[in-house]
Amino acid sequence: MDGQQTTSQRSIVTTAKKSDIEAQCEAKGMRMTEQRRVIARVLAAADDHPDVEELYRRCAEVDDRISISTVYRTVRLLEDAGIIERHDFREGRARYEQIPDTHHDHLINLRTGEVIEFSSEEIEELQAKVARRLGYRLVDHRLELYAVPLGDSDKAKN
Repeated sequence: MDGQQTTSQRSIVTTAKKSDIEAQCEAKGMRMTEQRRVIARVLAAADDHPDVEELYRRCAEVDDRISISTVYRTVRLLEDAGIIERHDFREGRARYEQIPDTHHDHLINLRTGEVIEFSSEEIEELQAKVARRLGYRLVDHRLELYAVPLGDSDKAKN
């Protein structure tokens, strides 16, 4: 990847390539300090849904002067601006992703915490059909499926 080094299921920003998040911030007239730029780049490079602590750890690998309070404040600012989205996947911690260009849903592996993004036209059609049947026009939704791998003999934690 250009400007990124991939490690397991995530990316670490290693260069000053401008991210989509930075561009959105600038378009909204937000002041972008160098630390905010690092946070924006790390978030934009993430291919998972990091929580603030994980985001801080990744940012500190790029710039060790970034404090966790700066990460918390910046995440709140980005969320309030409609640039990133907060998810609560039953883990007691908020996780974040850049608001996607296209709709997708999430399947959460209860064993590992892995979040899998997917799209299903069949599910989209069924949701609209249910809304119509109840006398509504569906305008938005959020679907999160909580699952354990097939063949997992232990009970899922609830």
